[in-house]
Amino acid sequence: MTGLRYVYAVCRPFGAALQSQLTGVAGDPPRLLPHGGLVAVVSHVPEADFNEEALRAHLEDLDWLAGTARAHQQVIDALTVVTTPLPLRLATVFRDDSGVRTMMEEREESFRRILDRLEGRVEWGVKIYVESGADQAAGRAEPAPKPATGRDYLRQRRRQTRASDDLWSRAEEFANRLHETLSRRADDARLHPPQNPGLSGAAGRNVLNAAYLVRRDVSEEFVEMVDRTKDDAPGIRVELTGPWAAYSFAGEEGTGEGA
Repeated sequence: MTGLRYVYAVCRPFGAALQSQLTGVAGDPPRLLPHGGLVAVVSHVPEADFNEEALRAHLEDLDWLAGTARAHQQVIDALTVVTTPLPLRLATVFRDDSGVRTMMEEREESFRRILDRLEGRVEWGVKIYVESGADQAAGRAEPAPKPATGRDYLRQRRRQTRASDDLWSRAEEFANRLHETLSRRADDARLHPPQNPGLSGAAGRNVLNAAYLVRRDVSEEFVEMVDRTKDDAPGIRVELTGPWAAYSFAGEEGTGEGA
């Protein structure tokens, strides 16, 4: 099959086979391209869809982006089962195998250093939300009589505001404590900006959006640590995702550039 080379990840050589029915972006099965003691995981994609001009247009198409991201992630997930991949940026493409090999040569030292750090580790994500409506409910914890005067109304509003502020203060304290606890069990941690609920679609307001680099052999313990906290704070929701390839810890050097 002709076309450009789409690169999903770089990893060290591994003996396990990928899933036999695995397909990648544009429906082409991924293959291994070894070079210099490293392996790039690549597939063919049509130039008409992945040349520079076409990509600029596609990056404005949310449906195309979502489909490409799903196919990309499917390959990364399959790799994570059998090895430790260093995932590259979505839509990293090269003209041919030679271009991929050149990229691997130029970044060999960086790739090896990052792979050493990621070896035997996965990424877990933890998000903490103040549940939708919990702040309003906090202000209505005790039934209040109908205000008789404007002054009574203002007093009630002040009490509701204080209760809401107390909930947010408790949520921040809870998030800080949990992050400190999980960071001690992880090899590394990253704090990401809180998610915009309008974009993420998640219910509630995000107060912690963190990623943790955790050894596979202690992942079960890490998950149990998170699970034990889920009922500790009424009105506050804890979500755990993973295990993922270590996207948050690949570093700028590992993001990949098309050529």
